[in-house]
Amino acid sequence: MTDAERVTPGSDPAPDADMATLARGGRLNVFGFVLRLAGMVPFLFIGGRIYGPAALGRFAYAVLTVEFVAQLAALGLRRGLAQQLANAKKPEVCIVADALLVAAIGSAVGMAILFIFPIAMYPDVRSPPHGLDRYLAAAVLAIAWADIALAALAYRHDVASTVRARSIVQPWTITIVALAWSYISLDDGLIVAYAISMIAALVAALIPLVRCYGIPHGWTPDLAGSWRTAVRNAPLAAADTVEWASRRVDLAVLGAFMPKEFVGIYYVAQQVATLPAKLKTSFEPVLGPAIARKVAANDRASVAKQVRQVTYWIIAAQLGIALALGIPGRAVMGLVGSGFTGGTAMLGFLLAAEVIAAAAVVSEAALIYVARKRNMLISLAMLAIEAGLAVVLILVMRDEGLPAAFQATGPAIGLCVALAFASVAKSWLLKTQLGAPVSGWRWDLAWAASAGVIVGAGVRYLLPQTLQLVIGVPAILAAFFAVLWSKGFGPEDRELFKLRKSEVQELREAEARDQVANDVV
Repeated sequence: MTDAERVTPGSDPAPDADMATLARGGRLNVFGFVLRLAGMVPFLFIGGRIYGPAALGRFAYAVLTVEFVAQLAALGLRRGLAQQLANAKKPEVCIVADALLVAAIGSAVGMAILFIFPIAMYPDVRSPPHGLDRYLAAAVLAIAWADIALAALAYRHDVASTVRARSIVQPWTITIVALAWSYISLDDGLIVAYAISMIAALVAALIPLVRCYGIPHGWTPDLAGSWRTAVRNAPLAAADTVEWASRRVDLAVLGAFMPKEFVGIYYVAQQVATLPAKLKTSFEPVLGPAIARKVAANDRASVAKQVRQVTYWIIAAQLGIALALGIPGRAVMGLVGSGFTGGTAMLGFLLAAEVIAAAAVVSEAALIYVARKRNMLISLAMLAIEAGLAVVLILVMRDEGLPAAFQATGPAIGLCVALAFASVAKSWLLKTQLGAPVSGWRWDLAWAASAGVIVGAGVRYLLPQTLQLVIGVPAILAAFFAVLWSKGFGPEDRELFKLRKSEVQELREAEARDQVANDVV
């Protein structure tokens, strides 16, 4: 990134500067989505074909526990760091160091508990922890530190590092290690691959962090200040944990009521559905600093404009991808293995849930600055609705004698309903706080979706499964975005998709620098 492109953190840029930064971040993250897709599909293929649904289910539950502990260990700093940097009263590098210290203390406690009580990660008595299983706990620190490092880099408008760590290093590392370890042991291969991939992503985040912020010379650990930070971030940490849990409680409920084979199938559907979700979550570190500056300047109209624009971008991208992956869903799930095609309905509901969630997630990016406690209450209500509906739907379908594959869709349906509630409630709350509309919905999305459905129907009923993937997915995307581009997009919208050669070159140069640094280390 050149000096001319960089906006100094803490300053109040020109009215269009933040929007240009958001568009640039979005372009790089669309590119990152393609890279992540290319990395995760081979992993799912290896997991399904070589390890099988049962091993994937066991792996999924263990990762669920580790990521939950990592969320608690980060103490809300993944998103709260931007506000601390915006209001900095000491060198920014020292603030980042304090944040890493807080996360390290929290991670140490979490790792110790998981290491001593590995049954929290592996509750199935038929498959107790063995071999290297308990060492998965080490991933807690790697996840928490990587999240904080990438949040600090995003504050300096370095989105490329997030794309590189999350979309290149992590998915390709887990794929390569899972394949290599399958020749050593099928028992803990997925666990080892995940732990190594998280450590690799941490290294990919720390190298540019040190390059960007430098070494904290003269910094001394501020334990009292760190504790105050932890207390102040408690509502934000709770909101972060609840938002994370909303994407995991369905898997936890499924694991409590269904065999681990169904957990494995659901995990694959969840991974496919959350690939386009990265388009949404990767906007957070770019949107957060922009909103923090506008809130500090009391420019609430600009905050509303940013929320509307980013919500529209995310809904547009996710709706198109959801149609492209959902309509030929049986072929998508069959790519992982024939035993996974029973998860087609799960995939459809999970893809719908990600589209529904867009308004809630983007609104929350602003609510954490203007109404964080009420935002937390809405998130808690959403989580209760999701968990309650998931349990009720599974039990009702079981009492009705429906097949297990039908019962396994209960958590996904509950997720859709809960996220719909959260999107409406959080959008309404943000609208009242800002005094301006924040909805990103436009009716051109309906026209584009209709075009995608029409093409998708032909793909689904006229093409064999292989061609549904090779020809059908691009055809649905082309139909959707052609209508959206011609009928809906204005100049600001089209800016998102104007990927410049300099941005791709920047990403490649950063990769080359990191490779040199790794070679030196």
